Amino acid sequence: MSNPDSFIDEVTEEVRRDRLFAMMKRYGWIAVLLVVLIVGGTAWREYAQARDASRAQAFGDAILGALDAEAPEARIAALSQVEATDPGAEAILKLLSAAEQGSAGDDAAAVAQLQAVANSAEVPQIYRQIASYKALTRGAGTLSLDDRRAGLQALAVPGQPLRLLAEEQLVLVDIEAGDKEAALARLKDIVQDSEATSGLRRRASQLIVALGGSLDDLTVQDS
Repeated sequence: MSNPDSFIDEVTEEVRRDRLFAMMKRYGWIAVLLVVLIVGGTAWREYAQARDASRAQAFGDAILGALDAEAPEARIAALSQVEATDPGAEAILKLLSAAEQGSAGDDAAAVAQLQAVANSAEVPQIYRQIASYKALTRGAGTLSLDDRRAGLQALAVPGQPLRLLAEEQLVLVDIEAGDKEAALARLKDIVQDSEATSGLRRRASQLIVALGGSLDDLTVQDS
């Protein structure tokens, strides 16, 4: 390559450097800002995860400590002192308190706690459904037969996670109402339901026999 060509290449390269340095001076702060944001975001995420894990552990430890008390009344009092960090945690506390109130023989208070969870729009749906189911199964002394039937039918809708358990409770409602034929029909549907567990099928089969029904015409689906 001739000297003029070499000289031109050197000049071109120098111009490129000048332009690059000019661009860095003009826009370099953007790159620095991006690096700061990335590093800061990563640090904040790690801090938030560590904080949430610490809070969850403290919440769990507080619950375990409250449940260590011997008497149900003492456990209820201890659970009332545990601080919930979010609506889900508050729902868990109320579910546990309701269980202890039931153990203490106070079904009315237990049902009230459970209904408060079931009716709260801030609580995750699965907690609301569990609370509603427990309130309906525990509320024989405080809720009417029609109220329990309506509540269980709402949980027995196809696609709901507690559908078959609600169907099982509806059988007991039918028996309580004196409608043995409806109870038998519902039990047979449970036995033949492909989503029913072996334990649920066994209970339903035993109850069919206890009610004087027959298992001969049933086809059991594999779950």
